[in-house]
Amino acid sequence: MASRRAVGTAKRSGDAAALKAARGAVDAAKIALGERGPVWWTDGAPDLNRHMARNTPYGEWFAEISGGER
Repeated sequence: MASRRAVGTAKRSGDAAALKAARGAVDAAKIALGERGPVWWTDGAPDLNRHMARNTPYGEWFAEISGGER
């Protein structure tokens, strides 16, 4: 957040060099947090987000917890 505040301060002051440095610091922080750059979550597992639970490898488990609905 300090870098984000520095962007605002630099904008208000009109200091182009400070704005460039602050934006660079924001970018570095976002990369370090995993918000930018290469994805870190690709582990080879299939993406099942848009599938009904009963149509996935978890179908049997889902049937048990949902009262037999499969």
